[in-house]
Amino acid sequence: MNGVKPVDQPSDKSDTTSGVVRWLVQGSVIMLILAASLFISLGSLGWAMAWVLVGLYAASMIVQALVLIPNNPELLAERTGIQLDPTKKWDRPLAGIVSLWGPVATQIVAGLDVRFGWSPQIPFALQVAAVAIAVLGMLLSIWAMASNKFFYGFVRIEEDRGHTVATGGPYQFVRHPGYTGGTLFALATPLILGALWAFIPAGLTMCVFVIRTALEDRTLQDELDGYKGYVKRVCYRLLPGVW
Repeated sequence: MNGVKPVDQPSDKSDTTSGVVRWLVQGSVIMLILAASLFISLGSLGWAMAWVLVGLYAASMIVQALVLIPNNPELLAERTGIQLDPTKKWDRPLAGIVSLWGPVATQIVAGLDVRFGWSPQIPFALQVAAVAIAVLGMLLSIWAMASNKFFYGFVRIEEDRGHTVATGGPYQFVRHPGYTGGTLFALATPLILGALWAFIPAGLTMCVFVIRTALEDRTLQDELDGYKGYVKRVCYRLLPGVW
């Protein structure tokens, strides 16, 4: 994503600290929901690759905290801020799908798949490769967050607060590297879990990533100064050489 911003900004250190704590609590709750969707659908805690996936979620949260709390805690605080009047109303349901409901649906289907043996056995080497892809996607998204101080949860243009185009880090290669990372993670999840049927909700989640990317990119071109010039320099939205 390339710049979104909520209505309310933390005004001082105490507001930022409370916002970071709120982010930690919110992230922990989401991680518990994702873990529950895996193990409840399977009906057992004895699923090694599910624990690997939960470990990836925990690692992502830890790395985000280590990178952003010392350097840009305001970003974490703003990502959990209440937005009473989001500028782009179409973005709220799309954000919910890619961040929570799509992964939950993918994991529920995966749990049922493994529980009832719908898919053939996936080679362990392929599962390990999928873990590597997921880690790559996770790190790319975090790199995008660290490179873009306007990497907020919903699409909003606020130039009066200094909203500018992010051009450093992974934004040198694609215009929406955070979504690229999320798409890689969604693609890898069914393989990590060894559940081919989970590609159905995962594929739909990836389609929502593409739709959200297209809508956000159009919004930025129409409303954010300097973005059209950036588009001329960086031609691809998600995948270099493709789109």
